[in-house]
Amino acid sequence: MSDAGGRHRGVGPADLDDQQLLRELETIHRTRHDALLHGSQNALVAHSIRMTELEAEYLKRHSDRPVAPGRTREGARARSE
Repeated sequence: MSDAGGRHRGVGPADLDDQQLLRELETIHRTRHDALLHGSQNALVAHSIRMTELEAEYLKRHSDRPVAPGRTREGARARSE
């Protein structure tokens, strides 16, 4: 997959199997903080685009994923009471 500038950005998320997709997501989330603090503007934009693409593919495949009650607005409100 290439971006508008023709730079290589890795395999398209739709072309990854579930295990590869999860591995890519784990890696990109682990490297996010470093990209934010120390990456160039272009690197941060590329990182953001790739992360969004990977997350969108995961959500497309797993739209029925279980959501932890504490991760909802209602759950958060219950914690603060």
